Amino acid sequence: MGRLPSPVWSARDLVDRLARQSPARLALGVFASVVAIFTGLLSLPAATATGERAPFVDAFFTATSAVCVTGLVTVDTGTYWSPLGQVFILVAIKIGGLGVMTLASLLGMAVSRRIGLTQRLLVSSETKMTRLGEVGSLVRTVIVTSTLFEVAIAVVLVPRFVALGEEWGRATWHGVFYAVSAFNNAGFIPTTEGLGPFVSDWWVLLPIIVGVFVGSLGFPVILDVIRRFRTPRRWNLHSKLTLVTSAGLVVFGSAVVAAFEWTNPRTFAPLDWPATILASLFAGVMPRSGGFSTVQVGEMREGTWLLNDALMFVGGGSASTAGGIKVTTLAVMLLAIVAEARGDRDVEAFGRRIPREALHTAIAVSFVSATIVLVASLALLAITDLTLDVVLFEVISAFATVGLSTGITNDLPDEGKYVLALLMFVGRTGTMTLAAALALRSRRRVIRYPEERPIIG
Repeated sequence: MGRLPSPVWSARDLVDRLARQSPARLALGVFASVVAIFTGLLSLPAATATGERAPFVDAFFTATSAVCVTGLVTVDTGTYWSPLGQVFILVAIKIGGLGVMTLASLLGMAVSRRIGLTQRLLVSSETKMTRLGEVGSLVRTVIVTSTLFEVAIAVVLVPRFVALGEEWGRATWHGVFYAVSAFNNAGFIPTTEGLGPFVSDWWVLLPIIVGVFVGSLGFPVILDVIRRFRTPRRWNLHSKLTLVTSAGLVVFGSAVVAAFEWTNPRTFAPLDWPATILASLFAGVMPRSGGFSTVQVGEMREGTWLLNDALMFVGGGSASTAGGIKVTTLAVMLLAIVAEARGDRDVEAFGRRIPREALHTAIAVSFVSATIVLVASLALLAITDLTLDVVLFEVISAFATVGLSTGITNDLPDEGKYVLALLMFVGRTGTMTLAAALALRSRRRVIRYPEERPIIG
């Protein structure tokens, strides 16, 4: 009598089945597992500078912030964590920046020298790649491009830190840490004083600006630009929309920040005009999801806070290390408004027609994201006695995985810290999952109701 097939699937079979049925759900599970692993590592006594076990809330918050490449912290990274703890944080940033599924595919390539269908489905879900044949080249581009950019930034920063008086070992560590943190839009800093002492130093700040901006574009854009570097006209629509919108937001943000802060005695007023231009450019790029600052954000004017709220909510490019609703979401909605104002039937850009499904997805992502921010803000207002302006700033910074802070995170009660940690996780994975689910969901109906137009506006 033959042996009956076992009803119990192996773990690999379960993963493969879940990957095919719901790649986004598996992505959420893997991200949560990675956060749990680094929470455990940061809970080790050797991870702290004092040798004592870190409170769970601080270990969990820091691990979530690092894996979700945010940069919000409840304890000072440079003094609270030991060198080993800082290494854990840096590795978590690298994994979170690459994307868990991309990393899994890289490991699979290293073992079997190929990418299986399951891994292609996972990476396609995470990176918004619709053609599975491009997944392999995308994975290679992710690891090569990110590493080359990080090395290039570190090579520029290390000599400068040495020239400023740091020993080679310390300068190398700071250069590598800032390079990885910048390209992955993490916003973590390895020193207590941060980038404040370099507010007028172009040699230090310009590489960080470039790293944050390129990292926020997204790997599909980087892949497209590298392939067709000499023929920009052949870049696909997504790349053109991302580059143009990102550049426009940087110029707009830098100009408005300069206008608000130029005469602020607590921020830009003590600086000469070249340093003010640099500080304005730096402040205009960081809301992309960079999270670094050269002046105290808490000392900025409320108008600057409001501007940062808007810029952080938009965030960076799709399938990038940045958060927010993404610049292409904003671009599609703006183009739809222009088309409606002109009376055009189609939404068009760069000689291409944008399908209505893309507009529906953009509206859904924006509305759900705004609802999440609203609910989290109400929760923090109920938990604390803080005012709406600082709460809203912190909530959007967490949800958009930016990391800029008015300085209230450290003083929040544990309940408030857990709210922000959940926001960081949702901001890194939730909107991605929602967009993927909506993009893949298409239901055909045989019977359609009669059309009737309601009054809008």
